[in-house]
Amino acid sequence: VQLQASGGGLVQPGGSLRLSCAASGSMFSINALGWYRQAPGKQRELVAVISDSGTTNYRDSVKGRFTISRENGKKTWYLQMNSLTPEDTSVYYCAAYRSLGLALGGSSSLGSWGQGTQVTVSS
Repeated sequence: VQLQASGGGLVQPGGSLRLSCAASGSMFSINALGWYRQAPGKQRELVAVISDSGTTNYRDSVKGRFTISRENGKKTWYLQMNSLTPEDTSVYYCAAYRSLGLALGGSSSLGSWGQGTQVTVSS
């Protein structure tokens, strides 16, 4: 599975962005999709995941502001980000996993990862 993330950019605090991730190849064994981020000098962290059944999980700091969704067929998924703050500035990565548990773990060796897209929140 190859993944392509897009939609990053520069936005002012309080603004919105929507990230997209497009997958190519067979998604037959994929049952969970996710978004992760890594800021300079910090560890990569889970932002949001969604399972095939629609179960979602968000990190506390983005709850109520970010929404993960997917298209039917799960070839494309999104991260709608509202009320952005400078603390959301990071490189955002999309990933696909065989299970929700693996997605929550976020190990890059156990899933398929796309290249990152930079999100910068600044006035």
